[in-house]
Parts: sequence; C-alpha cells; structure tokens
Amino acid sequence: MKRRDVLKLSLAVSAALAAPQAFAQAAFPSRPIKLVVPFSAGGVNDIVGRQWAERMKPVLGSVYVENLGGAGGTLGVMEVKRAEADGHTLALGSTSTMVLNTMTMSNVAYDPSKDFVPIAIFCASITSIAVHPSVPAKNVKELIAYVKANAGKVSYGSAGTGTMSHLSGELFKAKTGMTDVVHIPYKGAGPGIADLVSGHIPMMSPNISGQVLEFHKTGKIRIIAINAKERLKAAPDIPTAIEQGVPDMIGQLFLGIFAPAATPKSAIDALSAANRKAVDNPDFEKVLTASGFEIVSYLTADSARQYMAEEFARWKPLVESIGLKTN
Repeated sequence: MKRRDVLKLSLAVSAALAAPQAFAQAAFPSRPIKLVVPFSAGGVNDIVGRQWAERMKPVLGSVYVENLGGAGGTLGVMEVKRAEADGHTLALGSTSTMVLNTMTMSNVAYDPSKDFVPIAIFCASITSIAVHPSVPAKNVKELIAYVKANAGKVSYGSAGTGTMSHLSGELFKAKTGMTDVVHIPYKGAGPGIADLVSGHIPMMSPNISGQVLEFHKTGKIRIIAINAKERLKAAPDIPTAIEQGVPDMIGQLFLGIFAPAATPKSAIDALSAANRKAVDNPDFEKVLTASGFEIVSYLTADSARQYMAEEFARWKPLVESIGLKTN
C-alpha cells in the first residue's frame, strides 16, 4: 500500500473514531426541554419555573413550561417519572412534592430519592406570620398575649392542609404554646390572603410574595415575623421569629430542578452547568428577591439530597404529632 493511501486510511479511521464522541457531545439537547410545574399557573412554583426557563433559553435553546397540577403536585411529578430519561423532561420539585408528600399522603407512587436526580435546589419561598391590622399585636410576644386573652377564639388561615403554609402555622403554634388557635385551610394562598385583608380571619401564615409584601407596606396586613434563619433581602425591616424568641422557627419551601433517575450523566452535567449560569446571574437573583424568594445554593445532586434528608427529618415529628394525612 502506498504511503499516500496509508495516510488517507489513517485519517479516515481517526475521523470515524472521533465521530461518535463528537455526536455524543452535541446530542443534548436535541429537542425542546419541557419543565413540568406540578401546580397551576400563577402560584409560587409557576413564578420560579418560568423565570428559570427563560434564563435557560440562551444556553439550552427552547425551554418551555407545562403546568400540570392536581393531587398535591403528584400528577405532574409522576409524568416526569414516566418520561423518557434523556434530560428533555424535567420537574420543578419542592419541599411539598419531594419531601412532605411522602409522609402526608398514603398512596404516593414515587420515591424522590430513588426515582429522581436533583439538578439543583436554588431558591426558597419563606413563610411568615401575618395578622389583620385589627389585631393589636406588633410582635410575637404581643401576639401570644393576645391569643391567651382570647383563648379559643383566634384562628389562622393557610394555603391548604399539608402545605408549607399549614405546617409553618402548626410549628409556630407548637413552639409558642398557642395550641388552641384553630386552623382554617383554604384552597390556595389567594383566597386566604383575601380573607386576611378583609378581616374575615385574624391571622395567617402565608408564603412571602411580592403581593404579600405590598399588603404589608400599605398597612392592609401586618407581617409580625419571618420564618427563616435571617431577615429577607426584600424586607430587612421585618424581624424573624427566631429573633423574637421562637427557637428553630424555620418554614420555607425549597424549589429546584429534578430529572428522572436514569438520565445520562452528560445531560445532567449540561443542565447543571446551565443552571449555575442562571443562579450566578444577578438579574435572576434580583427578580426572585423582588418576588419574596431567597437564593439558596444546593447546586449539586449530593448537596441537594442532603438538604432534602434534613428537611424530611425536621418535619416528620411535627407531621406525626398532628396526625396529618391528606388522603
């Protein structure tokens, strides 16, 4: 064989060997990426999901949101579990769907730790203790005194049984001794907040949002405490419950991106890299902060899993103590 032919053959073999690797590197994403938000449009989950999807588009191409609510978020999560594990169908997971549902629901057909791999947990929606202005309490101490003076007559609203809003309210009751405060579950935060503003209920434990902060600023409600380790960037004037003597009073709904467990590492790595670019973008943090969210940084699968395990261990005793089962 002539030297020229040997060279041609060598180049052809090298190209053939390199082709699969190049193809593998260029394979993801090969079509639009769908992010399933397992709750209806307009809520906390939807806001975060759409903001995340918008910031993925410059990096990953077409990314769109599909709202699939129902059964406490389990319908949407199950759709992602059943989807092809190639990284093109993702779930916006939260404390509700990835931690609480497994302990509050009897027939959850998925195991968050086995059926999904977390891309990242990157923000949290913080709950609060808020009252109608007619309630003469400006801090936790005064609220406890008011409740004791009106024993059996005070109620609080939540976004629904089994929600973080509900559990935060129950945790606050347990830690302050206000055990006779009656829980009134609403079908979502909106109706509850409307009744709080109108004075139909005296107290609520809503997740902080831009709307809730605006109602506080305009005097339509009074946020007495933030249920977090530190004050919110969006509301630095409102003290935490911990500052006011309620130890470990933390009630926050984490939000992150989850893929089916069998998703290839190459796709997970690409999604993780794209997510880091979004989280590191000051504009992304600014938008979330203005809406009442706080940025958290569990940006690897291992750190996210550890955080989920800690949340499970933290909430399980309370769930068991109040005998909570939603189905």
